[in-house]
Amino acid sequence: MATPRSSVKLAEAIRLALAKEPDGMDRTALQRSAGVGVMPAFQFRRLLKQLKDQGLLREEGVTRDRRYFPVGPAAGRAPVAQWEFSTVGAAAVALVDRPLAQRTPCSYERSFLDSYVPNQTFYLGEAERNTLAALGGTPDAAQPAGTYARKIMERLLIDLSWNSSRLEGNTYSLLDTEKLFKEGAAPGGKNFRETQMILNHKQAIEFLIEGAGEPTLSPRTIRTLHGMLAENLLADPSEEGSLRESIVGIFESTYIPLAVPALIQEIFEQVLLTAKDILNPFEQAFFLLVHIPYLQPFADVNKRTSRLAANLPLLKANLQPLSFMDVASEAYTLATLAVYEIRRIEALREVFLWAYQRSAERYRAIRQSLGEPDPFRLRYRETLRAVVRGVVQAQAPSQSIPQQIVSFLEQAAVPPADRARFQAVAMQELRNLNEGTFARYGLKPSEFERFKAPDPR
Repeated sequence: MATPRSSVKLAEAIRLALAKEPDGMDRTALQRSAGVGVMPAFQFRRLLKQLKDQGLLREEGVTRDRRYFPVGPAAGRAPVAQWEFSTVGAAAVALVDRPLAQRTPCSYERSFLDSYVPNQTFYLGEAERNTLAALGGTPDAAQPAGTYARKIMERLLIDLSWNSSRLEGNTYSLLDTEKLFKEGAAPGGKNFRETQMILNHKQAIEFLIEGAGEPTLSPRTIRTLHGMLAENLLADPSEEGSLRESIVGIFESTYIPLAVPALIQEIFEQVLLTAKDILNPFEQAFFLLVHIPYLQPFADVNKRTSRLAANLPLLKANLQPLSFMDVASEAYTLATLAVYEIRRIEALREVFLWAYQRSAERYRAIRQSLGEPDPFRLRYRETLRAVVRGVVQAQAPSQSIPQQIVSFLEQAAVPPADRARFQAVAMQELRNLNEGTFARYGLKPSEFERFKAPDPR
């Protein structure tokens, strides 16, 4: 996901300026050299931080002595893809990509939720829903909920934990995350909060996958997700998994969320009841991605909760998951601000559609690399075992193994059209028979050893 056109041009101007100064530049000189001297200093600092987070520059020193240096894309970080918002999406983003003084303060508008009628109102058009269905389909559509996600669970845990945390400014790399999960070792230089955030994602995603057939879009499920994601990260532990009773603000936004606890609870339940009635899983996922952060039902960790909640309908339908691969944090932030401040969903919809395509392509390739079970072997599983066991136990030196297989086939319920392939598969099973596989055929160690012993003749 790329940033809007204006920000892309600014980023490129900064990179070109740094490329001419390998010894680095301070912020004032860099801002002047990049030709953006009129930009407010706080805005320029924010842009520099975003470029640093994306691995496109590095900084040394602190406060007034800080200098910026050119670098290539950092290993394990998400690159800025060559993509930009459509005209409609860019127009929405432009309204919230202005200095705060130029944006109008606003509060929660319940009519935004009330006007949505499940299966009549659609945030995703019919063509978009059809495209997503084609992208997201898996061979496990008819299997119990969560079947597909369990097959790619190890990769999904790493990808989604890292990407969702990265969108919150976490500086873990993809490799750091993988090492943490596999070895339990946090890399040096990472603070406690970043490690806790990554591990919290892991436990919440495991909850979704392992219980995909059970959790529903209920207040309890979403509060459970929040409780797992917020563990040990909030100043007041009683707020973990609890609906908000305090006033909150949104950083660098004019949006003022609701502050009445009873109303927060009422609307929270309405959001989930509405989502539960949506039949299309992609529409359901995007609805959650829009309305949970907009309500801000929790003291913090609202966007993280929405990103994982959006995966619940996808996992239950055995569709490809959404891991937010390569989504640029600025694009996601600005698209979400457009929902908060002007209730415009176009930019966030573009982020969602693009991110889902990237995720679906990734997990389809991963699943193919793992291989699929052979349907023929599965269909004749018990017959194959009986034939292999029979050949090994028969110990018939007067007959070759292929002849013995044929003899058994005459007694087995294998259609004539499948017998040639069955014989080939049975031969392969017998050739591959080893210390680690003979027991699954119901054979004794002595029978296996006798079968594998060299012919004394």
